[in-house]
Amino acid sequence: MELSAVKAAMKGVTIVQTTPFNKDGSLDLEGMRANTRWLLERTAGKDFVLTPLGTTGEFYSMSDDERKAVIKMVVEEAKGKNVVMVGGVGRPGTRETIKMCQYAESVGADGVQVILPYYMVPTEEGMYEHYKQVAASVNIGVLVYNYPAVSGSWIKPHLMAKISKIPNIIAAKENTPSIASYYAMRKAVDPKDAAVLSGLAEFYYSMQSLYGSPGFVSGTANFAPDLSYSVYEAVSAGDFGKAADIVRFLDPFFSFNRKVTANHGPHTGAGLDGGVMGFAVTKAAMDIVGLRGGEVRLPLVGLTDKEKTELKEILVKMNLA
Repeated sequence: MELSAVKAAMKGVTIVQTTPFNKDGSLDLEGMRANTRWLLERTAGKDFVLTPLGTTGEFYSMSDDERKAVIKMVVEEAKGKNVVMVGGVGRPGTRETIKMCQYAESVGADGVQVILPYYMVPTEEGMYEHYKQVAASVNIGVLVYNYPAVSGSWIKPHLMAKISKIPNIIAAKENTPSIASYYAMRKAVDPKDAAVLSGLAEFYYSMQSLYGSPGFVSGTANFAPDLSYSVYEAVSAGDFGKAADIVRFLDPFFSFNRKVTANHGPHTGAGLDGGVMGFAVTKAAMDIVGLRGGEVRLPLVGLTDKEKTELKEILVKMNLA
């Protein structure tokens, strides 16, 4: 797909796909293939983007060979149907990041989602040069994944505006829960240069869309893509009241996420995101609705049988199971 077309597709709902693992911890590639085909059937002709190996995809716990197998499979299944922005390519260092980006390009991915360099937090000069070299190494779209909770850093609006001028940089996934911070980013970055997507799903998008967010990233869409898309459709139609109603409808699921996180706490992060149980909840929901959610890999932990029973009751009441 031409870069201009990929850039134009940076809107709507980006589905960060889960990666199913078997009970013995091995990769369930055929399970992910089945999930991908299910999603493709339900997203055809709509503003959806697939992102395998994002944070929700647990890429950090996978080997390079496993990641490559997932990338190749999803691209093959989705080619010509949905835009695929591959996650899981970011590394702490630029050289290794480039290698994975080039692999994604070699198998036909439309673009890559590149998390900020982590472990050693760079200066602004180093951050700019990192993305400049990554973008120069491929001829596909590059999305900057601005997520301080996992990288320990944050690209500020003035620097993002500069980075967005780099050829091939077509979007930023902004994972800030602050409306003011999102607004500052959206004002700083010219939409002609890059889209600034809402990275924190339906709830924050319903508010950040007021300040120009063209779309959002969702894990819930793994098992309820129609519901996620209805939020985007309501916003696109200017019906913010309806969008708020849909988000309220989703609240039992989101509340369950918070409850499970509390059940398995406390979190060990130094002021970072404590919502890691949400990945296990999403996978359990997928299993309940007949998809291949599978297990999470340590250091993540799964739900108890009691929690899974409670989740099923919630999904049934929401007409999702």
